[in-house]
Amino acid sequence: MSDGGRRNWRLVRADTDAVPPSVRRFMARARQRRLRAAMPWAVTLGVLLVVGALAWLVYGTSVLGVRQVRVAGTDSLTVEQVEDAAAVPRSEPLARVDLDGIRDRVQALPAVERAVVSRGWPSTVEVQVVERTPVAAVPVGEGFSLIDAEGVAFRTVARRPAGLPVAKLAAPSPADINTRSALVVLSSLTAELREQLVSISVPAPAQVSLGLRKNRTIVWGDDTESEKKAQVATALLARKGDTIDVSAPTVVTIR
Repeated sequence: MSDGGRRNWRLVRADTDAVPPSVRRFMARARQRRLRAAMPWAVTLGVLLVVGALAWLVYGTSVLGVRQVRVAGTDSLTVEQVEDAAAVPRSEPLARVDLDGIRDRVQALPAVERAVVSRGWPSTVEVQVVERTPVAAVPVGEGFSLIDAEGVAFRTVARRPAGLPVAKLAAPSPADINTRSALVVLSSLTAELREQLVSISVPAPAQVSLGLRKNRTIVWGDDTESEKKAQVATALLARKGDTIDVSAPTVVTIR
């Protein structure tokens, strides 16, 4: 080391030695306090950066975009029909997919009673379909229109499905009073009556009648006291007679 270097080193050493130990300890503690105070801010900043990057990855890119649509619960409908109605945008970030919009579009299909749409991470939209269940077949032209328990006509078929009664209604719909009467009566029937039921005719709300096997008829009247009428009619099935009148269930006639 040169003479000049030795002199500078001695000056620095002298300056350091000139600082009392208590002052050096105070300054060290001050630095530690500053570091401790800055640490939460540094951690918070790091967390925000990570969260921001993840949010951008999930919401702003197609890395977690839609790759597949999974449909379940179809019977009369095909998976392709549901997918076409759902119109799920492919490659759109899964987190931004409008699930309510997809559900509404699927539920617009006449055969769908309700639909549940959810996200299946990392890249799947899941559509669970519940189709309408037919309770009667209404003659329409040369075919039949199937109606569910709410009176919604949702499908037309060429032949009446086995086990479904024919509902003779002029204008089937949930708002039609004759349709509502028919549905009330159908929902009240016993298992024995259902087994023998062929048709239900409602030309007017107070003129409900049932057509049974072997050309037997039950005159029902209106849809009031339907459960009681069903019990009385079931008890009389073993009696002889082509017509059972339970329109007044306390005064029954058979002829």
